[in-house]
Amino acid sequence: MSNVSEEDQPQRRGLKIAALIVAGLLVVGGGIVGAITAPSWANFGNEPAAAPSSSPSATASQEPEAEESEEPAAEEFTFGVTPTDGAANVNPATLPEIRAEEAAIKDVSLVPVLGGEPVAGTLSGDASSWKADGPLAFATEYSFSFVLVDSAGGEHRQEQTFTTVQPENEANAWMYPAPGSTVGTGQAIEITFSEPVTNKDAVEKAITITSTSGQEGAFYWLNDTEVRYRAQEYWAPHSTITVDMQLFGVDFGNGMIGNFNDTYSFKTHNTRLAVVDNATKEMKVFIDGKLERTFPVTLGTEEWPSFYGLYTVMEQYERTKFTAESIGLKPEDPAYYPPTEVNFASRISNGGAFVHEALPAAQSVLGIANVSHGCVGMSPEGAKYFYDVFGPGDMLEIRNTDTGPVQVWDGFGDWNLSWSEWTSQGA
Repeated sequence: MSNVSEEDQPQRRGLKIAALIVAGLLVVGGGIVGAITAPSWANFGNEPAAAPSSSPSATASQEPEAEESEEPAAEEFTFGVTPTDGAANVNPATLPEIRAEEAAIKDVSLVPVLGGEPVAGTLSGDASSWKADGPLAFATEYSFSFVLVDSAGGEHRQEQTFTTVQPENEANAWMYPAPGSTVGTGQAIEITFSEPVTNKDAVEKAITITSTSGQEGAFYWLNDTEVRYRAQEYWAPHSTITVDMQLFGVDFGNGMIGNFNDTYSFKTHNTRLAVVDNATKEMKVFIDGKLERTFPVTLGTEEWPSFYGLYTVMEQYERTKFTAESIGLKPEDPAYYPPTEVNFASRISNGGAFVHEALPAAQSVLGIANVSHGCVGMSPEGAKYFYDVFGPGDMLEIRNTDTGPVQVWDGFGDWNLSWSEWTSQGA
């Protein structure tokens, strides 16, 4: 039949990405500026030993004055700091760092200028280096101060500021299936970005996906905003798949950087597969590989064919309305039909294919002829059984029609690509 008129979409998890506000400016990365040397902005560094302080020299007509005690001579040392003083558009994933040679670091303070929690850091055992423990905030000016103690005990205080990148736009990303959900073994992972991703390799490397079954998978980009991930075979039944996304600070390209880290998991239940054969016009239902039920069906006509191939159940409605307009039909078209209420509808494609209870007029031709607009029509008993037993991520295969296969992008048609086709794309 047709698409559902409602835009009732599965719940998806949000992900934030931030845009660099100034195009063409280099985001300051990690690492030491001028390793173990004083950068050009420093008021000191590579400091020479200071001359001893003393009173003015005595003249011939004067008695020599008692010599005052001298302060310790300042010893030479070197240091480096990241980010540099006054740096702008700093990537918030940059971990501020100080390194010193021939000097000890103490009293480090890294805090937002306008107030907020100080950024914690770790000082090395010999006090020669300090590094922030976690990432910074976006669009924030930081005050970064510390004291260097040279080998003679002299203390040298340094104060500086820098500003992290100010996101001009924040783009979202949605992930499916939802965290904590249980789905069928055929469910591919989908991440959709609201802005194009050009640095796909960096994004892939920042996402780690593992399963309790030990299955490894691969990414497949449908386009610049949508990526899928699946294993070579269906997920193992009763397994847990964990998605670890460390996208904060990752360069997405086009001036976009990620500002979100998250880890979530979902589970699979047992294996459920329905095989629809146009040659017999029957659906055979297999649960954990065992044939459980057989039902008569009707498929699409020659004008509105059902595509052969592997489908993944997407969403379900106990009762919903089909409209001819949603598949491009107009009232003057011969195949036009008025808005129609249908029962037990399970979506299997974006193009409007459903498994559902056939209309009363079609019940007499189930198992005999094809009269639908591309859907799999069933008896009330069969449609309710499919609705009750199958759900998102469960698989349906249509065989022996003349049109197909169903495309990867038409719903979750991911399993219609061979593993070599899936993995040959590359980032």
